[in-house]
Parts: sequence; structure tokens; C-alpha cells
Amino acid sequence: MKQRHLFLLGCLSAVTLSACGGGGSGGTGLLAAPTSTPVAATPASPPASPPAVPTPKACADLVGMAIPASAIGLPTTGGKVTAATVTAATGTGATALPEYCNVLGSIAPVDPNAPSINFRLALPTAWNKKVVMFGGGGFDGTLPNVAGNVPAGPADQPAPLGRGYATFASDSGHQANAAGSLDGQFQLNDEAFRNFGGHALKKTRDAAVYLIQARYAAGAPVKSYFAGGSTGGREAVSVAQRWPQDWDGIIAWYPAWNQLSAMLGGHRMSRALAQPGAYPNTPKRALLRQAVLEACDTLDGVADGLVSNQLRCNSTFDPSVATVNGAPLRCANGADTGDTCLSDAQIAALKTINTATSFNFFLASGSTGYPGYNVWGADLGITSNPSPLQPTVTFLNFGTEQPAMPVPAGAPYITKQLDQTIKYGVTRDLQFDSLSLDPENPGPWGARLSELSTMLDVSSDLSAFAARGGKLLLAHGLSDVLVSTRATEQFYQRLQAQLGPNYVDGFARYYEVAGYGHAVSTVFNATWDSLTALEQWAENGTAPKAQVTTDTAGVPGRKRPLCDYPAWPKYKGTGDVNAAESFTCATF
Repeated sequence: MKQRHLFLLGCLSAVTLSACGGGGSGGTGLLAAPTSTPVAATPASPPASPPAVPTPKACADLVGMAIPASAIGLPTTGGKVTAATVTAATGTGATALPEYCNVLGSIAPVDPNAPSINFRLALPTAWNKKVVMFGGGGFDGTLPNVAGNVPAGPADQPAPLGRGYATFASDSGHQANAAGSLDGQFQLNDEAFRNFGGHALKKTRDAAVYLIQARYAAGAPVKSYFAGGSTGGREAVSVAQRWPQDWDGIIAWYPAWNQLSAMLGGHRMSRALAQPGAYPNTPKRALLRQAVLEACDTLDGVADGLVSNQLRCNSTFDPSVATVNGAPLRCANGADTGDTCLSDAQIAALKTINTATSFNFFLASGSTGYPGYNVWGADLGITSNPSPLQPTVTFLNFGTEQPAMPVPAGAPYITKQLDQTIKYGVTRDLQFDSLSLDPENPGPWGARLSELSTMLDVSSDLSAFAARGGKLLLAHGLSDVLVSTRATEQFYQRLQAQLGPNYVDGFARYYEVAGYGHAVSTVFNATWDSLTALEQWAENGTAPKAQVTTDTAGVPGRKRPLCDYPAWPKYKGTGDVNAAESFTCATF
């Protein structure tokens, strides 16, 4: 407004001067009229050419296109398109995918010794002017399927590409070897580590939007969403926190939002399981789960094989005194007498996993610890289960071999992950005994862990994201023992403490799913049409209500309500136990 006033004042001054003779008229005024010979008027300039109108590019025209470093909001040396081919439409119904341009590209690093960021875009011929970016998993290192669905997306609803979205994702700035998401060698390079810690997200998004604008010549996307789980969940909340201006909505399943803290908590788990006699085999894991179900299954009002009232189960279940099929769960005198009981060493390890890790050293991220895991009732890797999903469940949980040095191939996922980070990212000593590092008292390695926390632990401050109208959907399985459900509860509680519950209710939802583990489950393999819920909220202002999750593995087709945290599904006492309508959301 001030600039407008100055402009008007200047205009009025010019008019006044002209009226008083300042423009060369013969009138009198404050300024004397010039007496020199009038200067001939300058010929008018020819009219300026109209600005060039951008024209869409064919898919093939994108091949070789350069992406200037100036188009990317963090330091790079630019990018380029390495391939672009038209993929024909396929499928029918919910599985239908439209014709699209499949684009591959790379973003060059500043450090010539750092790997490039490889990325992929799917650009539908008929674009809905919206985008979805997918997150990765583990240590990333591979390109996510941009033609696929959001985490836990239902098979009876179209994937983002099938809805007309332009979709994209990256390998986060390094290319994994045969170890896939467990390859941590990239951590030897600082730029590669920063890219994994979040920088690749911004670089990929900016490069993708540059190409989208070039392809369609239709301006910037009208809505931008991010969907991810685990590491991808950390990436999801990270973009909302660090670059809120870029995003309108976030879907984050089982998010490792404080990933350095989560890894340290998991390392404490590995060290507990590595103690002599502490590692429970498959029969013992099944026995433990049966004991938990006998004690906790009906706390939600019905025996359905699910522990929905997890908080009460955590506070009441004690393997030292629990029974199973009428017999003590604890072996007589605590000694390991076989597969029909748990020894004191095994019970001690499980209790350690159930309790919090406390960091007795400074972390620059501000983290002071990591909560325990809902080990009571979880499938820790029951290999006797014939489900085709079980090998993945076992791989992500306790595995098939006890943690040891060198780390065996069948060790728990978290053991293998931390062995890589401690060797490549922390000590940078490939011969280091990773199990010797105490995550609560790391000694000389505390300073390096503190530095890494600034990359991998994301702040829960989403105030800027909320202020611009962003929407957040959080969800987590209660039986996750790789990324603790309790950590996501802490994230949501911190949001509420900072902004107030009513304000948070205006932009965020958090749901928990009983029986669901980390990304997959043989007990309750959750699906949820989160993208439709996000679209309705971010685009139409319709907040999520009466959301439902559907099981595809334990009891295929059964449904449960998704309750606003801290509520959980409680059976009403009558009705089909496989129908969501038979449950109410309770907190007692």
C-alpha cells in the first residue's frame, strides 16, 4: 500500500508541474518555462512482441533435456533426462493405468565423488494437474514403483497414476548393491548421506516439477501430495516440516520420523537379543503370542485374534508370571528347558525391548531417547506360518539367526541396518564390532551420532505446513517392532502440545491398526483408501470421518474402524465381528 501511495504522489506531482507551466506551456508558476527551442518529439517505439506462449512437449522431446541447477532449491550441478518413452494404457477397473510418459533422469552432485540422484517420473497423457511423490524404505537406494499405489492402498481403488496424477520418486541419491535397502556404503560420502537425510527429496521434487511444467506447459501443479512409509514416512513428515510451501498433503505410514533415534533404540534391541540364551526361536515366539492373546485379546470386548487395547495390555502383561494353555510361560527355575516355555534370559531380552532407550549423551536434534516397542502380541517372525507374507514379516522382525559378529544373513533387519550405519556412517571403520557400541552411552562416538541426528531426526514442528492449509494423515500398526508405534504417538502428542488439540484436529489425523506390523502382516494386513481421504480434505475441505481399514490376509475382508488416536475399536457386544459397524471407538 505504501508503494501505491508513492506512485500516486509521483503522478500528482507530474500533473501539478505540467499545469504550472513546467511542461513548456506559456503559463506562470513556481518553475520558469524554458526559453530554448523545443526539442522534437522522439518517435514512438514499435509495440513489443507478445511473450512467447509455452507449448507442450512430446514425450520423446524430453530425452536429453537439461535441468538447470538454478531450478533446484539446493546445491547441485544440474540434472538431465536420460530416457523418456511412452507406455501404453493397461488394465481395467481399479487396476487401469493410462498412457503415460515414463521418464528417467539424474541429478548431478556438487562433490564429484558423490553418486548422482536417479529419479523416475510417470507423466500421464491426460494429466489431472496434481502430483504424488513416493518415499522409499530402509536405506533407499532403488527407484520406487511410481505406477504403484500409496502405502497400504486398497486394490479396489485406482493408484495415483490411474487417477491421472503425475508421479515421481528417487533412489535418494545412491544406488544400492545386492543388499538392497540394507546397503549402507553410501554413508562414507557426506553429500550422499545428506541426500538420504532429506536433501534428495527437495532436489527431486524441484527437478520433477521443472520437467512437468515443460511437458504440459500448464503451469505448476495445483495440488502436491507425498506418500511414504517407514523411511518413506520419515521423508513424508520431513518435506512437510522443511519445505512446507511445496506440499498440500501428506500420507505417512509407520514413519521413522526420528530415524537416528529409532536406529539407536533398535540397536539396544539387537544387543539384548545377542546375549547368551536370549534369542527366542520360532516355537517360543508363537508361544509368547499365544500367551499374550490369552491375557489381552478380550480387552477390546471380543476374542478376534487382535489386541486393540494395546495400552492396557502393555501395562498388565508380564511374561514372568503369564500362563499359556494353563501352564506357566516361564520355564521352571528360569532355565531353558525347550520350546514349551521362555527362559529368564529370553524374558529379560523381551522386557528390554518393551522399555525405553535413554540417551545419556547430547543429541543436537534434541532427542533424549526412544520408546519401547509393542512386543506383547506382535508376530516376531513365526516361520511356521504358511502364509506367503510370513517370510517378509520374519525378515523385518527377529529374523532367523541371533545377532552376532560378523552379522549373519538371517539376523534381525535392525541388526543388519545398524551394523551398516555404525561401520560406514559413524566409525567409518569396516572392521568395527558394531554390537560393542552402546546406544545409550556411546562414548567417543556420541559427537558423530549427534551430527547424524540433525539429518535423520525430523522436528515435529509442522506449524508452517498447517498455516498454509496442509493436511497430514498418519497411521501405524500396533504390532510394529521395527519402528515403534509409541514413537508415532509421541510425534502426534508433541503436535498437540505445541499447537493445541483443536488446532491439530483441523489439519492432522492419526490412526492405529491392531495386528498390523511393519508394512505387512499375516494377522491383519491393513489397507485404507488414504488418498481419497486426503483429496477430499485438501481439495474440498471435508475432514476424514468414519474411516475404515480392511484386512487382506488374516481374515480377508474383515473391517475395523480407524479411530482417532487415542481411541481404539471396541466391540459393541453384538453384531458381525468382521464388520466395522460392530465396533465403537473407545478410550476406556
